Amino acid sequence: MFNRVHHTAIICSDYQQSKHFYTEKLGLEIIKETFQSHRGTYKLDLALNGDYIIELFGFPDAPERPNYPEACGLRHLAFEVDQLESTLKELQARGIEPESIRIDSSTGKKFTFFTDPDQLPIELYEK
Repeated sequence: MFNRVHHTAIICSDYQQSKHFYTEKLGLEIIKETFQSHRGTYKLDLALNGDYIIELFGFPDAPERPNYPEACGLRHLAFEVDQLESTLKELQARGIEPESIRIDSSTGKKFTFFTDPDQLPIELYEK
């Protein structure tokens, strides 16, 4: 029935700050940036390794996330990595402070979280 997840949409409160975070700090590629004049907002299409994965919307009036991370709706965004420790060192060098590494009791794999500028939880999960 389904082929794959097409993309995830994220609404941010400070478009320029989030654009910088997702492109400069996380290294996602810009596919297309559109100013939506009827809304007065931006939409940024982002890719990872050439695959379209995120629509980033800048809505400065968006309500804050009710709590962390168990709010109704999207719980977190997860990226698979080859080696968690080396990825964390690279992120720390870019000013991103992750939580401590944990072990998934179901798989035995390492994982951790950090947040984007709007406190959206982002998970790193070792392959």
